[in-house]
Order: sequence, then C-alpha cells, then structure tokens
Amino acid sequence: MASPTVTTRRSSARPEERLLDDVDLDLVAALQVAPRTPVNALADVLDSSPSTIARRLSRLRDDRLLRVVGRVDWPLITTENPRQVWIKCAPGRSEEVARRILELPEVQTLLLTTGSADIYCSVYPLLGTDIFDLLTNRLPAIEGIVSTESQLVLRAHTMGQSWRLHRLTDEQTGHLREHAVQVTRDRLTSPGQLSDLEERTLDLMVANGRIPAADIARELGVSRSTAYRTSQSLLECGALVPRVEIEPTLLGFPLNALMALTVLPQAIPGLLDTLGGHPSARHVSMVAGSASVIHYGVFRDEEDLAHFITTDLGAFPAVTTVNTCVGVRVLRRHWTARDGVRLGERVDAPPSRPAP
Repeated sequence: MASPTVTTRRSSARPEERLLDDVDLDLVAALQVAPRTPVNALADVLDSSPSTIARRLSRLRDDRLLRVVGRVDWPLITTENPRQVWIKCAPGRSEEVARRILELPEVQTLLLTTGSADIYCSVYPLLGTDIFDLLTNRLPAIEGIVSTESQLVLRAHTMGQSWRLHRLTDEQTGHLREHAVQVTRDRLTSPGQLSDLEERTLDLMVANGRIPAADIARELGVSRSTAYRTSQSLLECGALVPRVEIEPTLLGFPLNALMALTVLPQAIPGLLDTLGGHPSARHVSMVAGSASVIHYGVFRDEEDLAHFITTDLGAFPAVTTVNTCVGVRVLRRHWTARDGVRLGERVDAPPSRPAP
C-alpha cells in the first residue's frame, strides 16, 4: 500500500506543532528507531553536538512532550489477550464516564470519540483481574454508560511503538539500527520466570526506557556489571521493549481515527500485512466480534483520512464495511495520561506483579 498522496493541506502548522523545531523532530525520529541510542551516537547520526542533543532531550522531558518508557511483553502482565471496547453514553455524560473509566488500571488507552461510539478503550486483563467481571459488571455499571461492545484481540499485528516519523535518510536509519534492541533469546512465558532482581529492574525500565546501568545499580544496590547484564537480558528476551511516548499531534498528525473493518476471512492475513505497513498505522489487530480487523491510525488532516478510506482501503474488495470513529481527545495512551500534547502520570499498575 503506497503512502497517501494528499492534494490539500492546511496553510500553516497548528500552534502545538510549533513546539518542536527540525532538530527536535529529527531527534524524535531517531529515538523511534532506537530508543536507547546513547547521546554521543545520536549526535553523530544527526550531525549535531552531544551537548545539543542532551539539552534537547532534557527540554523535551522537562516540558512533558516526550518520554521513553518500556513496554512489557503481554505474558508477563496479563492472563489473556486484551479487549478493545466501544462505549455509548447517555447524552452529555461522555467526559464524566471517561473519568470513571480512567480509575481502572486495566485500561491502557482511552479516547473520547465521535461516530458510532462515544468512548474507545483498550483493556488489558492484568494479573489478578477477573476480566469477565470487569467487562460484564464493573464497566457497564458505571453511571452514564448506555451500552458496551468488546472485541477480543486475536492477533496484534502492529503496536504503537512501531509507528514512525519518517524524516531520516536510509544511511542515518542504518546507523541507528546498530543501537536498536535485538531479541536473541527465547521469550518468557510467565512472570514466575523472573527473578526478584529482574522484576525490580523491569519496574525501573518501564518508567524509564533509557535508564543506564549505572542508575539501575545505584537504585537497586547492585554492581554496575550486574545491572547491565540484568537489563540486557530483559531486552534480549523481549520481556521489555523501549518505546517513545509522544503525541502524534506534535509531529503533524492531529487526527486519530479508529476503523472497524468487516473483511472476508481469507483476506484477513494479507490485509493485516498491508495495513501494518501503512504510515498511519499505530495499532492494527485481528479481533473477534462484530468486526474482523481494527485499524487505529493517525492522519495529517481530513483529506488524508478520506484518501486512506477511499483509495487505500478501497483497493481491497474483501473489505465489505468500514465503521469509522474519530478521536476527539486522547485521555490515556499506554497507561500514561494525556493533557493535550503533554504527558501526565502513569497508572500505578506494576508490570510484573498482580494488580491489587
């Protein structure tokens, strides 16, 4: 699927897009390729000085515009696959309902939407969670909710950490990939395989995906070599994947859209591959429910979204229906609150231990 060619653009950038200049945008693009790349290497790739890169990183963190966190592999935090939930609310109750839903640590992402649903959220059955009770009792019992529809994620083809801002040359990207985490060992299948030191290290790396071994050693009271070996082990077995948290609006993609697609069964694998490679894709999954595939994408504007629906999706005759909800406001993404384009606090849900 080719990148959309958009013929109409807004005449000027939105105010929030002007918070980042070209150097900042290059830095974000570099971190998306290899989030743990050392400052000196980032400076070399971006033809800048280490002091400039370090200063830019600090400003982006201090202004709550960017954070590198760690995504924990599903088997270490969940009892089964996530659900995607679509919620209809009584008139005028959507924001109130959303605030109540945000009290649930199992809710990883939440958007206020327009379309066939008022709220979209992804729900992860954390260790210790009764997912049936959550979906059939606790969630529907929230005052103001009219109805809910949940869909079981069967295959998560594309995850949020895969989305990229394409600004760098192939040569720059190649150099950065030398610093990218490579999974070289068998994946863990349960939290019981983690030692106490690994669990505590994992907690630190979830909060700070760039944390150096020296800081881990100081926090946990172990040698630097032990901290390095432990953190590398977690990365190499895929227990944790560093990811960049930044609102796409800052990068020129202010329009969030969630498309529930009904697809002929035999065409689902090919569609997942194609959508997963589309530049808009933040989350692409095969689900069990009223839809077959969910495509969560970010777009530059309405024309960009229209082109995607009519041309890119339109190239697939096996897609029989498209139900689109547009995100009006992102309130939580990857367990991190959003205050417009700024990042808030993370939900206090330990990554490797049962939720209270």
